[in-house]
Amino acid sequence: MDEPRFLIIETSHRQGKVALALGDRIVGRRLLEESRRHARDLAPFTQELLREQGWKPRDLAGVIVSRGPGSYTGLRVGLMSAKTLAYATGCALLSVETFAAVALQVPQNASNVFVIADAQQDKIYVQHFALSSKGEWAKSAELSIVPFGAWKNTLRAADWVTGPGLEAFAERLPSHVHIAERCLWLPDAESLLRLGCRRWQAKDKDDVYALEPIYLRPSAAEIKSQESRVRSQESGVKSQESRVRSQESGVKSQESEVKGQQSGELRPLTPDP
Repeated sequence: MDEPRFLIIETSHRQGKVALALGDRIVGRRLLEESRRHARDLAPFTQELLREQGWKPRDLAGVIVSRGPGSYTGLRVGLMSAKTLAYATGCALLSVETFAAVALQVPQNASNVFVIADAQQDKIYVQHFALSSKGEWAKSAELSIVPFGAWKNTLRAADWVTGPGLEAFAERLPSHVHIAERCLWLPDAESLLRLGCRRWQAKDKDDVYALEPIYLRPSAAEIKSQESRVRSQESGVKSQESRVRSQESGVKSQESEVKGQQSGELRPLTPDP
């Protein structure tokens, strides 16, 4: 039986990744440059990778996509691309929680790890993972937002910390905790493939229409952009309301003219003296 072919999409952070896998092996990959938009690069890079392998989109058994937590804009692009491909080709849609993929990358001597991301205002998104008796990483707590200062005071000497939040908070962690190497802070294609394959083998796939990303709080720039769009929409609504009021005024004026004409037509004739 031929090994399954997968497309892997990771757009949860500033620099995205797209890769192809044959079974449990990565056979091609591309980085989506930080200075360029994911949406503009994702489709052509995917086509390029498929062409290099001599594959067609319908040859894919599944598309594995990172669903967050992560960047609002990046995740939206990644999931929409994955959903579109899965719908068009009929392949399995296999989402992977980003923090779970990052947890897989910690050193083998770790038994528990906190994965963190910056939630702004000196807060973090954090999720704890522990190694099970079967040697598999499993989340032992749900994703939450907590003040960084309060959280760091709970850390023990055996704890490991990793994740994109270390870009902002690594230097403020207590010296007794273990910090993963910088190259392990973001999810790689291999980790996403491992979790995606596990879902594919279990025939556990996502509904194209129901799958939603796990968003982090938007950045200040994204908030400003969203506020600008809202203001623009509000301005458009006000403009429409003004046009409606103008139209209503015109209608009332026409009704008044019609009543005046009807009144003149119905006025009784006054006999000549």
